[in-house]
Amino acid sequence: MAFLKRCNAPVVESFLSALSGKRIVVTRAAEQSQALLAALRERGAQPILLPMVAFAPPDDLVALDDFLRHLREYHWVFFTSQNAVRALQERSEHLKVSLRDAVATAQIAAVGPATAEAARAAGLAITYVAKEHNGVALAQELQSEVRGKRVLLPRSDRANHDLVETLQRLGAHVTEIVAYKTLRPASDDAHNLENILQDVPDAVVFFSPSAVHHLRELLGPQSFQNLAEKSAFAAIGPVTERALREAGVQRLIVASDTSASAILESLANFFVNSGHSLPAGVKHR
Repeated sequence: MAFLKRCNAPVVESFLSALSGKRIVVTRAAEQSQALLAALRERGAQPILLPMVAFAPPDDLVALDDFLRHLREYHWVFFTSQNAVRALQERSEHLKVSLRDAVATAQIAAVGPATAEAARAAGLAITYVAKEHNGVALAQELQSEVRGKRVLLPRSDRANHDLVETLQRLGAHVTEIVAYKTLRPASDDAHNLENILQDVPDAVVFFSPSAVHHLRELLGPQSFQNLAEKSAFAAIGPVTERALREAGVQRLIVASDTSASAILESLANFFVNSGHSLPAGVKHR
């Protein structure tokens, strides 16, 4: 938040207090949300965890196991999410195969800093982290490096094909493997939805198109639209932004990247600039 250094004291104070008392719904899976929840609490917000996605192993574990045993055949491995890293790490541990050794001859590309950190925690050496944190940008930034190379994409069963098409257009030989499945939330989460949203939250944060689609399915299109008109919807990344716009959401906060600091900065900017830096429940007119 280097821009704060250029602001006067009242502006800085307003920005730092902008989230105080705000009810912020986080729709990400619990295991991925702890850092953001802690950061929100530090800023005085009231974070509410409402996972709209769950994850499971792929249906075809034989295919995944085969890829793990032949990772050395690839020049590049593209990780577009922390979940993909986690899925490969967990499966390699099950097979008693060292993931680090398996990809020792491949270069590793990560879509953003959070994914890169997850890969490093798994013992992998990162060659490149995208400057613009989305899959298509990652491919474009590495276009001279991937031309004619074999690229492996371990992904969700519900990942869109923009990245595959971009890599193919750039001349890469792409292999896509389902590393994990993205599912609707558990029934108890759906049951809690009405209670959580009974008092309209100040903001709802979405990290994936799946979270957007699942919340819309659970609420129904009209109730989803009503919520979007009362709460600020925040999109993390351009793919999620597109999903929200396709769902008819007009007013959007878009975070510059997936880090907790960028998300907090985007939310605070919205509340300060829209005049919503008021206690939760007090509506600006």
